[in-house]
Amino acid sequence: MTRYILAIDQGTTSSRAILFTESGEIHAVSQREFPQHFPHSGWVEHDPEDIWTSVLETCQEVIAKGDIAASQIIAAGITNQRETSIVWDRKTGAPIYPAIVWQDRRTADYCEALQDKGLEPMINSKTGLLIDPYFSATKIRWILNQVPGSRERAAQGELAFGTVDCFLLWRLTGGRSHCTDATNASRTMLFNIHQQQWDEELLELFEIPAELLPQVKDSSDDFGTVDSALLGAPIPVCGVAGDQQAALFGQTCFREGMAKSTYGTGCFLILNTGSQALVSEHRLLTTVAYRLDGVPTYALEGSIFIAGAAIQWLRDGLKLINMAGDCEPLAEQTPVDHGVYLLPAFTGLGAPYWDPNARGAIFGLTRDTGIKEIVTAGLQSVCYQTKDLQKAMERDGLRPTALRVDGGMVANNWVLQFLADILGATVDRPKMIETTALGVAYLAGLRVGVFDSLEALEKHWQHDRRFEPEMVKDKRDALYEGWVQAVNRLQSH
Repeated sequence: MTRYILAIDQGTTSSRAILFTESGEIHAVSQREFPQHFPHSGWVEHDPEDIWTSVLETCQEVIAKGDIAASQIIAAGITNQRETSIVWDRKTGAPIYPAIVWQDRRTADYCEALQDKGLEPMINSKTGLLIDPYFSATKIRWILNQVPGSRERAAQGELAFGTVDCFLLWRLTGGRSHCTDATNASRTMLFNIHQQQWDEELLELFEIPAELLPQVKDSSDDFGTVDSALLGAPIPVCGVAGDQQAALFGQTCFREGMAKSTYGTGCFLILNTGSQALVSEHRLLTTVAYRLDGVPTYALEGSIFIAGAAIQWLRDGLKLINMAGDCEPLAEQTPVDHGVYLLPAFTGLGAPYWDPNARGAIFGLTRDTGIKEIVTAGLQSVCYQTKDLQKAMERDGLRPTALRVDGGMVANNWVLQFLADILGATVDRPKMIETTALGVAYLAGLRVGVFDSLEALEKHWQHDRRFEPEMVKDKRDALYEGWVQAVNRLQSH
């Protein structure tokens, strides 16, 4: 009987379920988008029930599409949008407030107050993170402050907090499992990445009762069993990782110095730093890449809030294109030095600026500017932001000279060539671009013995196309200098 691994990939705008064979090939895929809610400027919410329904339906659908019995699934893995925060009732499983999404900026003033008190060095030394609304801690505190009686209920153990992986695990196991993994825990701003445990001093600072928090496990571990009533068979959940760490794992970046960049809603460049939790002097994040057998592997991460979402905006907001695929032919007709810079700071600027109050802008418009220049500037903005991250890593002493890329945008050859040109680095696109789901399938497969080692997984990686830099250095430097000037002008307003 053929056996499969089910990967649940719960993203910011859609949920997917993918069935992988034991050799890591895709057997079937199901995907559903779900609504985004923007109740106020800078606020972003999801209805946790929408997340749950989209996950359950895609899982049921992928089993039907794959024409298999649920009993043929030997393990499942969950990968998820990180930092998004949910608090729910332990008795009923009902959320007490909508999910506050990672992009949400409602706690910016509180974060600024913490910075003014000089608390960032302490928080950074424990968590590897900077004080920013992006992370879960200030979101949880906000929910407990806003929902009447919730702080008392949390202290009495009546409520549970979780990132999206944890909430899904709770629902899938019928409330029997309240767990997360070390990668997701490392994004909450409550987890000491050196001691690998929740930090009492931080819990006290953010006024968060320890009773609210899940147990933290390895990324490849026994997380509980899916209730057979949901999918038709009891399926063990054996892999969990935040989406960016899962993509690093799926790209088999297991060696120190290897890097991957994912181009989805946002863009995230992660560089494996091995057993060393390197401290960035240039406002990058130190994070847990994955944890196996109790041993963490660390990474440096640069986070860009808006990448593919800029193309969605060009399509849905400005209606300059009908679909994302229209961008490539427009860019091919446009010289790279057209003079327009689009800064997609719709929810602030991420690394290395960390400016939650910045907002988007377009610079360099002239009477000659048309649709193709603005669309091309949107594509280039993703590459310039990646260059920002590369420069920061370089100043921290680790320059990624080769980059493995994945995510929806990497189907665009023009983007990857411009990326190689502006970075002055080799860009490798793998044959399997579903690396986020693949990474968590690998983690689950390791636990159940489908894969016996990281070395065995490395042999699976194959590249589809390699992009080498072709642009001369002077031109690259001049284009990037224009970007830096545009960012400076944005921040000076």
